[in-house]
Amino acid sequence: MTTTNEGQGPLLEVRDLHVEFHTRDGIARVLNGVSFSVDVGETLAVLGESGSGKSVTAQTIMGILDMPPGKITKGEIFFRGKDMLKMSEEERRGIRASGIAMIFQDALSALNPVFTVGFQIAEQLRLRRGMNKKDALKRAVELLDLVKIPNAAGRVKQYPHEFSGGMRQRAMIAMSLALDPEVLIADEPTTALDVTVQAQIMDLLAELRRERNMGMILITHDLGVVADVADRIAVMYAGRIVEHADVFSLYRQPCHPYTAALLESMPRLDLKGQELATIKGLPPNLLRPPSGCPFHPRCRMAVDQCVAEVPQLITLGMDRLSRCFRAEEMITNG
Repeated sequence: MTTTNEGQGPLLEVRDLHVEFHTRDGIARVLNGVSFSVDVGETLAVLGESGSGKSVTAQTIMGILDMPPGKITKGEIFFRGKDMLKMSEEERRGIRASGIAMIFQDALSALNPVFTVGFQIAEQLRLRRGMNKKDALKRAVELLDLVKIPNAAGRVKQYPHEFSGGMRQRAMIAMSLALDPEVLIADEPTTALDVTVQAQIMDLLAELRRERNMGMILITHDLGVVADVADRIAVMYAGRIVEHADVFSLYRQPCHPYTAALLESMPRLDLKGQELATIKGLPPNLLRPPSGCPFHPRCRMAVDQCVAEVPQLITLGMDRLSRCFRAEEMITNG
């Protein structure tokens, strides 16, 4: 990858990002060379089990990672060609929300219970845009209406506990859009929502991304929610990207055993009545990771080389990457 100038290249680019947590029990290396990019109007889905490093990646991009215990040891994060890690906190604060905004995983925890939803949306408009109270509240109503909350003018005066889970998530989306961000990071936006509401939230995000031509990073552990939304998928395991591909290629022919196992564990209508496939074992303890490929203790395709060596990302085609010694064999055998 080459350095981009402002206004050229990817909208957002993460390069070789390393993050570690210093704990009483030792150092946990939670990100180990994560790299990806997002273009204008594009959705990148970042997939993986809990503990794979997805949310830490998002927090590092946003500049909200707790340090300590977290520490960025290496890497670059470019927004419109400028390295955010070299900016002052004031400069990063200017990008946060207006350049890059984030929808948090738990809307009930993210929203302040003692202030109305309308006040919380309007507050950033008053502080960042200099709007007066009346105009900011009017805009808050428009934003709630934008995310399809019924009777927005009345609900703007209500508190978070008066909203259902789906409505709270819509309010969070409205808040994240208040300053017209160019990149939206959605961290598990459908957590704890029923299937019908999940579909509504994903459709809403896709519609808003198209209308506003935003770049979007969708963080999730569920392959089922991204098939119709994402353009590309980056699969993470133990702090590394293990596969990267466009949506069609990844679903049609995964090139890493972990991705294949995730796909096999999805419920399917044509397998009704059959036992659901699972991935045996647990993600590794990052304080004491296994030797070689961190997935080898759970991998049905592991060979001696997987135990002894850490695989590197290899290119399998245009924008198709895999971190597996047997990736080419998986393509050949279909």
